[in-house]
Amino acid sequence: MAIILTYAIFVVIKERIVMQNPSPLSSVIHSQAKVYGNRAAMLYRDQSLQVWKEISWNTFSETVRKVSNAFIELGVGVQENVAVFSQNMPECMFVDFGAYGIRAVTIPFYATSSEAQVKYMVSDARIRYIFVGEQAQYDTAYRVLKIDPAVSRLIIFDNTVKKDAQDQVSLYFNEFLALGEGLAHQEEVDHRTAELDVDDLANILYTSGTTGLSKGVMLTHRMYNVAIKAHEDAVDLSDKDLIMNFLPFTHVFERAWSYLCLKTGSTLAINQYPQDILQSLREVHPSCMCAVPRFWEKVYSGVYEKINSSSSMQRKLMLDALKVGKAYNVDYKMRGLTPPVGLRMKYKFYEKTIISLLLKTLGLERHNFFPTAGAAIPPVVEEFVHSVGINMTAGYGMTETTATVSCDRWYKPISMGSVGRVLDCVQLKFGENNEILLKGDTITKGYYRKAEVTALAFDEEGWFHTGDAGYMKDGELFLTERIKDLFKTSNGKYIAPQMLESKLVVDRYIDQIVIIADQRKFVSALIIPEYKLLEELAQKMKIEYKSIEDLCSNSSIVEFLMDRIETLQQDLASYERIKRITLLPHPFSMERGELTNTLKVKRSVINQNFAAEIDKMYEE
Repeated sequence: MAIILTYAIFVVIKERIVMQNPSPLSSVIHSQAKVYGNRAAMLYRDQSLQVWKEISWNTFSETVRKVSNAFIELGVGVQENVAVFSQNMPECMFVDFGAYGIRAVTIPFYATSSEAQVKYMVSDARIRYIFVGEQAQYDTAYRVLKIDPAVSRLIIFDNTVKKDAQDQVSLYFNEFLALGEGLAHQEEVDHRTAELDVDDLANILYTSGTTGLSKGVMLTHRMYNVAIKAHEDAVDLSDKDLIMNFLPFTHVFERAWSYLCLKTGSTLAINQYPQDILQSLREVHPSCMCAVPRFWEKVYSGVYEKINSSSSMQRKLMLDALKVGKAYNVDYKMRGLTPPVGLRMKYKFYEKTIISLLLKTLGLERHNFFPTAGAAIPPVVEEFVHSVGINMTAGYGMTETTATVSCDRWYKPISMGSVGRVLDCVQLKFGENNEILLKGDTITKGYYRKAEVTALAFDEEGWFHTGDAGYMKDGELFLTERIKDLFKTSNGKYIAPQMLESKLVVDRYIDQIVIIADQRKFVSALIIPEYKLLEELAQKMKIEYKSIEDLCSNSSIVEFLMDRIETLQQDLASYERIKRITLLPHPFSMERGELTNTLKVKRSVINQNFAAEIDKMYEE
């Protein structure tokens, strides 16, 4: 009986998953076009008309062939590096898959990369051709072109970009495609595609560099193929899914996820500008979207702001809906248990009323599942997302691991706070200080042209050292801290700053927070507040101020926020608690070097730029 039941469950799981197309990345778009024809492969917003348009699989395939032929026309060689310096656009995908067809390597740059960063990556990877998105990327790349003789030309996606008067070498993307019209080099393209070696490089992804110089992580076709296959039984994805692309394609999470979706036959809806995401969700109504916890933190804060500003009756109903949702989804469904009849009835009522209205307002009423990784997920945020019935699929991974190491499985019990179950293709063990060590075909062989750095990342037995600490419980992986980021106070106590930051950033008055503790006698914090909410608070408290600087230094405002922090940290040990805070009147910025392109804080730069503010918090 048990064997029959197990087989039945396996059949149900397999029926819910459309198997990925087995074609390699070099030919998958063409083979998908034979299956799906004129069905939409990608959607994008026409910024001039403010409408979403479709790109069919057939058009996708035809354009990729032109790109491959144009590359041959320009003399791009096997395993030559080509850069893509752009925000998310369909053209990024055209270039990627066109390059894979001729065994070239694509290197994505973040659209916000500085001239110095671009110059470093272009020089390190010895790049001749740079594809650029809009005016900002063109201007930056052109300055590099003028001083780096190795760069031959720029290819511009946006035809409204104004070229420099002296620029005689750059092409617009339609001019580039014209080089491939007629597919004159198709025989050579087919030959290169057939000769593809699975250990060819597909990408070099430069890390955002929170410490030291950025490193180019080498990702091969084998790594992508194995990673994609490993997800067949891990995620509930099908060709019926509509995927919103929110994170930059430069990020390994979005990149690997998008390739998985394309091989499954899903449709990608490409969100070009991060600030447009809430509008895009309401316009497209996707079933899936990968995101970082910060996105859900903003949703959580927005919903609770709405709850707090509602009438007492509405507030009571919404809070009860969340309470019932937690009991139904978190306490029962996530644990693989059947909710009692009374709870099911209450949940179905709220699901069809309050929860349904909330999801429709967000554009998430068609939700299937939402992979989330990249940072620690605050427990209250994770609980909230699951309480409203959204399947947030927590995971863990790195650029060096082709994204996923572990993720939640929808057909197995899920524990709050875990980062799921390790993929079958990955070997994991724990080293000194419970550091997570990895082996497998999805793990990079190293950093581009950096043998010494590579040697430091792997031990003698070939285990990759992640720098993350964790433990396993009942088959699920839990992270505890980033070993390299651990702070040691002058009293000898260890502090995990990311844990504290994720716990406190859920407060609606806090936009960003950076913990200070290393070699200090107690924990303090630099806080970027939500300035609009502070101004509203000042009006309620009848506080007069002339500037944001006045507001951030006001003792009553600081005391108000400190009281809220005390509530959030009351379950922490005394040595972990924040004793003093400083509110900063300006956000952290990439221009000052305080943030990476993925908006991660560079702690060393923060400590340097705000040394005076930090020292003041420790004055007697």
